[in-house]
Parts: sequence; structure tokens; C-alpha cells
Amino acid sequence: MICGSKIATFPRVERTLLSALTASCCPHADKSVRSTRSKSIARALSSTNGTEIAEAALVLPLVFMFLLGIIWFGRAFNIYSTIQQAAQQGAIAAARATCATCATSNSFPTAATVDNAIYTVMQASKLDVTQIQLPTNPPTCGAGQTCISCPSLPPPSTGACTANSNIYVCQNVQINLVAAGQVTAQTAQCGTVVSFQYPFKFNFPGTSLNMQQIILSAQAQSRMEN
Repeated sequence: MICGSKIATFPRVERTLLSALTASCCPHADKSVRSTRSKSIARALSSTNGTEIAEAALVLPLVFMFLLGIIWFGRAFNIYSTIQQAAQQGAIAAARATCATCATSNSFPTAATVDNAIYTVMQASKLDVTQIQLPTNPPTCGAGQTCISCPSLPPPSTGACTANSNIYVCQNVQINLVAAGQVTAQTAQCGTVVSFQYPFKFNFPGTSLNMQQIILSAQAQSRMEN
């Protein structure tokens, strides 16, 4: 047990704490000494001016908002990745003929079949397919040019691009850029394009982003193997 003069060999802070701990156990420590040492501990503890509490009050809300921002922006990125994958699967489904080896003209999936392929991916990620929105403008093909029918295959009877269930589905369209007057069945690359939008709302209290809605756009294309 450490008592008496042995405590003096420790630094000041340690001496204060050790004095309080050993006051009751040292046989020669009287009541006045124990009382004095207890008062010293009390004064040391009461000297805290609340700086740490003020710092925590300022820092913790910022840390909380930072973590909340990571969660919501991560969720937005997750939804964007999902709808982009859904658009890609829809474009692939639209580009695959139901009978590629048939001697007669190939039969391609309907827009409703393409929509179902998109819904499957989105519903697997718990996204509400009823929230899908139709883009303001039709999709573009081949380096930003307007989607035009491919010369090698006629478009479906409904036209090159249809807007079924708020989803643009373009089949048998030219997806590569070819100079005007040089478009032939050999130079044009035929494919499909799928485009739609999906809303996302932030729940970010205390910021200007709270309850703000952004529109995420998805577009994908796929080559047709003729």
C-alpha cells in the first residue's frame, strides 16, 4: 500500500488521486487529512468550465448531418445504379429476337415484354415501378442524333420509338453515327434504346435538401445480332 511520503514521489495529478484513494486506508491518516484531500479532489473536478460540453454540442450535429448525408447520397447512387441496370436489361430484351433462326422475318419482343424485364430488376431492389416517369424528350441514338429507323430491318408497326408505361422503347433503330448519304445496311448498326426516369426525394432535416426531389435518368442501348 502506498502511504505518506511515498505519494510525494508521484507527479501532482497522480498525487492528488492517490491521496484520495489512500487516505482511508493509511493507518496514520487522520480525519482532517482525509477531508482536505477530498476537498482537493472536489475543487479539481469543479474547475471544469463546460468547454468540452460546448464543443460536443457544436461538433455532434455536424457529424450527424455528415453521416446522414452519406446515407442519403448513397441511397441515391444505389437507385441510379439499379435503374441503369434495369434499362440495360430492357434494351437487351428488346434486341433479342424471339426466333432468330426463323427463315421469315424475325419477331422481336413487344414493348410490354421489355417493360416487364425492367420491372423485374427494379422490384428486386424494392423500387416502386409506378413511380417511373417518361422523359421530357425522346431518347437519342448514335452520338446524340435522333433515333431513326435502321435500313436493314423495318421498325415495329408501332414505330421506331414507343412510350409504353412511361418508358421509351426504341427497336430497330440506328445506334451508330454515319455521315449523311452514307447510311446503308452495311454501315448502319441496328439496335435498341430504352429510356426512362425515376424520382428520388431527400430526407435531410436542417438543410436546403430536405424533401427536395431530383429526377434520375436512365438510358441504355443494345446491338441487334442480325
